[in-house]
Amino acid sequence: MNKESGGRRVQATMTSLEIVEMLRELDGARVTELAEALDLSPSTVHTHLSTLVDADYVVKSGDIYHLSLHFLGLANYVRNRRNAYAIADSYTDQLARETECRAVFVVEENGRGVYMYTYSGKHAVWKYSTVGKRFHLHQTAAGKAILSQLPRERVIDIVEEWGLPAGTENTTTDQSVLLEELEAVEERGVAFNDEEQLEGVKAVGVPVDGSDGRVVGAFSVASPANRMTEDRFKKEIPKTLLGVANEFELENSMS
Repeated sequence: MNKESGGRRVQATMTSLEIVEMLRELDGARVTELAEALDLSPSTVHTHLSTLVDADYVVKSGDIYHLSLHFLGLANYVRNRRNAYAIADSYTDQLARETECRAVFVVEENGRGVYMYTYSGKHAVWKYSTVGKRFHLHQTAAGKAILSQLPRERVIDIVEEWGLPAGTENTTTDQSVLLEELEAVEERGVAFNDEEQLEGVKAVGVPVDGSDGRVVGAFSVASPANRMTEDRFKKEIPKTLLGVANEFELENSMS
């Protein structure tokens, strides 16, 4: 899972990171709001915030604290060090234009999915997939596409770490059923999300490999269920995705 096992942890560092995450979740907050949300004393929160402000990771406006743009530079660095991202954005744009839907490029990190890039087509109305957002792989088409390319032992490790929580009543929550589904995805090269993450949203995803043959991510196209006919869901969009994935892999192998 690429996490450190064993060893000591610095609680002060964990507390600062919890404050950072809560500032994002609350879209800015006062000391008292953070203290209540994290069950910490106001003095402890204030000490951590003062340190984060001094380090330029947090800014203060009146009595409200926000994350600073320092994180923007870090985020760009993290995203750009993934070689596949250098060309994935243009192919995601192409998918969105051709399908007129919401298109995304997704990678896996520590057993979770991460939206690396998104683009909305002409008739896209769903904006749940924001850049940087993490999600359970088994609930999405892109996530299942990636899982289908991983060793089964790794898939089981991911399930043991994160579980199989239900996003909707259609989500696969049984490990044996998921493994069977992943075999089918691997065979046909396409994964489907039939309202499994959000009710009213269907999606199709395909994995893409790097020059070494290992999966580097997945492209996916999502649309409101009422605009996704069966033929479009099972034939038209998969064909488009497979074509774009092939172009991506070809260019990626030469870069």
